[in-house]
Amino acid sequence: MQGGKGKNFDKKNYQKPDFKKKTTGKRQGTAIKSSPKNSGNPDEIRLNRFIANSGICSRRDADLYIQTGSVWVNGKPVTEMGYKVKLTDEVKFDGRRITPEKKEYVLLNKPKGFVTTTNPEKTRTVMELVANASKTPLKPVGRLERNTTGLLLFTNDVDLEKKLINHKTNVRKIFHVILDKNLKSADLQKIEAGIKLEEGFIKVDEITYIENSSKNEIGVELKSAKNGIVTKLFEHLNYTVTKLDRVIFAGLTKKDLPRGHWRKLTEQEVNTLKMIS
Repeated sequence: MQGGKGKNFDKKNYQKPDFKKKTTGKRQGTAIKSSPKNSGNPDEIRLNRFIANSGICSRRDADLYIQTGSVWVNGKPVTEMGYKVKLTDEVKFDGRRITPEKKEYVLLNKPKGFVTTTNPEKTRTVMELVANASKTPLKPVGRLERNTTGLLLFTNDVDLEKKLINHKTNVRKIFHVILDKNLKSADLQKIEAGIKLEEGFIKVDEITYIENSSKNEIGVELKSAKNGIVTKLFEHLNYTVTKLDRVIFAGLTKKDLPRGHWRKLTEQEVNTLKMIS
């Protein structure tokens, strides 16, 4: 893409704690030293497996964390190997509650005409498109309008989801926009300088004409988490967006991902997402 000013537009790691480090802060409760009764209960699983299933670490490393007192069950620290828990128990790792579900991350190239919702009563939702991606319930990160296409991330990682939709997080997004008419250079500069909408003052990181295309094809980069904000910017200047495609989201691209298809993120991609601040 080539800018209105002749500018070109370009389209792991969980660290183990130091086990020798002394634990700081006061802890309340007596450590649990004996496994619960009815150890043959099929509704119970070993605590190290519970932790491993959550995606934090391996079972062997989980045993080390348990020994150091980093794991609490129902308000009390557990230090015994082989301790069993129920899926309904409250298990906390370093003060944060965890669930025995492996964290999964699925990237969809959303087609036009699908609503971004988990409501089964709606017809043609994005959940249909990723129904076979995981046995674990996943949620879309943010939202794309019904007729907006492009990248949409799904996960059961609540912490990451909250971070990526937080307006204070610098999540880079690039959109390919097609308008009903050519964008005037003066209007491009207005958007570049920033426009005050009902949602507040919106300033894009970059806006350019698409290289070797007509002036109604625009590239927009921004970090705003507000829904539908790209469309509103152009509507404010009396343009109609006829096509809106999110081609980059948080460093993820549509490479080798056809419209309507999904893929699971690589470990490196997940680690990169978690480092976004």
